[in-house]
Amino acid sequence: VLLAAYVGYVGMGAAVLQALERPAEVRAAQRLLQERWELLANHTCLQGPALQRLIEGIIQAYKSGITLQGNTTSLGRWDYSGSFFFSISAITTIGYGNLSPSTVVGRIFCIVFALFGIPLNLVLLNEIGQLMLLGVQRCAHRLEEVFHWQKKASLLMKTCALVTGLLLFLLLPPLLFSDQEGWSYEEGFYYSFITLSTIGFGDYVIGMNPDRTYPRWYKNVISLWILFGMAWLALVIKFCINLLE
Repeated sequence: VLLAAYVGYVGMGAAVLQALERPAEVRAAQRLLQERWELLANHTCLQGPALQRLIEGIIQAYKSGITLQGNTTSLGRWDYSGSFFFSISAITTIGYGNLSPSTVVGRIFCIVFALFGIPLNLVLLNEIGQLMLLGVQRCAHRLEEVFHWQKKASLLMKTCALVTGLLLFLLLPPLLFSDQEGWSYEEGFYYSFITLSTIGFGDYVIGMNPDRTYPRWYKNVISLWILFGMAWLALVIKFCINLLE
């Protein structure tokens, strides 16, 4: 029964996503083909195969973190702050997919690094989550002693912890992303949940716009936000699991 419910839930999600996203995909494909043919028609010196190779080269360079800016290229994704953020995304298993090692040695190191880093990350997240839970329990116990509440104190503190977590990790960060990245609030909220839930699609990633200058503290603060936000969301998901079970 549980397996049937699982497959049915995933199937329902697939049907809804197909209905919502397939038309946009078809329109984007048609627009891309139209722009390609218009470019070849307006610039007869261009050849189809040569244009295709250029497009593929640009895509491959973008995956490596290199973008064109006029007659120059933009680097910086593999500086120390970028590498630090990649390391965080690797051991937290977010794996945005917009950046990955291109050298053989780098890939081998990434495997070894993740092999030991993922367990270390899970242990740390578990400890942070336990400390958060302990803090809520102590506050609830204190309220019980002061106001002589019983079940009300526990419910009140859990509600406060949920609301505080929503503010700190999901509702307020989009304002920062809107300021630093130029995203809308909806895009920032979407990025926040996709990141903290470790889904990590990679369609939105902070600090990757070559036209913007980011402060030095930005990626470090976001790394801490990811760490504590994942611990908080793990507690919420654990609560949801208990309800389902």
